[in-house]
Amino acid sequence: MTTLDSTATATAELADAATTPQIPAFEAPQAPAAEAANKIALPILAMLSVCHLLNDMIQSLLPALYPLLKQSFQLDFGQIGLITLTFQVTASLLQPLVGIYTDKRPMPWSLAIGMGFTLSGLLLLSRATTFEMLLLAAALVGSGSSVFHPESSRIARMASGGRHGLAQSLFQVGGNLGSALGPLLAAYIVMPRGQGSVAWFAFAALTAMVILSRIGLWYREQIPAQRKAGARAVAAPRLPRKTIVATMVVLGLLIFSKYFYMASLSSYYTFYLMHKFGVTAQSAQVHLFVFLGAVALGTLAGGPIGDRIGRRYVIWFSILGVLPFTLILPHANLAWTTVLTVIIGLILSSAFSAILVYAQELVPGRTGVIAGLFFGFAFGMGGLGAAALGQLADHIGIEAVYRICAYLPAIGLLAWFLPKLEKREAVAG
Repeated sequence: MTTLDSTATATAELADAATTPQIPAFEAPQAPAAEAANKIALPILAMLSVCHLLNDMIQSLLPALYPLLKQSFQLDFGQIGLITLTFQVTASLLQPLVGIYTDKRPMPWSLAIGMGFTLSGLLLLSRATTFEMLLLAAALVGSGSSVFHPESSRIARMASGGRHGLAQSLFQVGGNLGSALGPLLAAYIVMPRGQGSVAWFAFAALTAMVILSRIGLWYREQIPAQRKAGARAVAAPRLPRKTIVATMVVLGLLIFSKYFYMASLSSYYTFYLMHKFGVTAQSAQVHLFVFLGAVALGTLAGGPIGDRIGRRYVIWFSILGVLPFTLILPHANLAWTTVLTVIIGLILSSAFSAILVYAQELVPGRTGVIAGLFFGFAFGMGGLGAAALGQLADHIGIEAVYRICAYLPAIGLLAWFLPKLEKREAVAG
């Protein structure tokens, strides 16, 4: 499909760029001394994390509303999967394009503008009366996400002071906390009051737009220094083109494993609990909040640990390490299901920050396009996973879906083939 084709094309372009000594016009790898001299800009990272929280809280309202929308619009699982696919694919197709463009021409105000798209989608969602309007609302929210994630990830790296894993984790944890809050707010605000109460969250989008405007001012001030640093930076040693392409394919398969499995929980966990254990919709939302809270905690740990011991080891453990727990999950009772999903969330969520920073180190100087490519691919895999699993659930049942998905983390064995970038950099130094 289109998502996979665009990803393959972008990967090939990145490999070509990584094997040539040319330095991008806007951003290039900093010299070690210059990078070490930088100080981490914690206020900027904190504001980014807050905006990520607000952005992903709004986005997580969509899957949290699925039980309500399913009943109101008489949707089947296939249509629910199509809503998720529309949101995820809209975001995934645009994010690499945004990253490629802003690597060359930075746009300090793009974050606030992108949040305006999210605000429009949110308001449309609160007033939608047809399935087609739901799809349009999902597309608008996805468009806002396509701008927010690659640009915010770039700014997080600029503000990291060289501590890239920590910066990405601080940025990512805001999004995961927002994703966890969405179902909880949906359970206690939207579910009792109906679809129209979604409009109340417009205040969150407006707040984010104000903060993002302030971040845009800081971003604009950094552009001259970034260009100057890029002009005098010395290109880092490159890996062979075939190695880069093969490594990107492995990272893509690991993203596929993580986000297909995550789609089974984020989109269908509430239905699974309601079907298998007979819990209420509100109780199921609380269980989803517990799982997503564990995801937030795991994300916070993944980046700093990767800075210390190496990102390859974090990736290896994060994907493959959940396999025993995913295999047990379909056979557990309600109490153990809650415990197991917390463990799965803690371990599995530490992967993405490590994968993103690892890829940025693999192809230095292409921060925006790498962020756009990996956020986009992750969103695309989540969307395809939701759609495919929804169709599968209609045919074989939701419990059977969880038994099949339990084997996905075995793909983590492919992490064995990732080159040891930290070791290579130490030898080069």
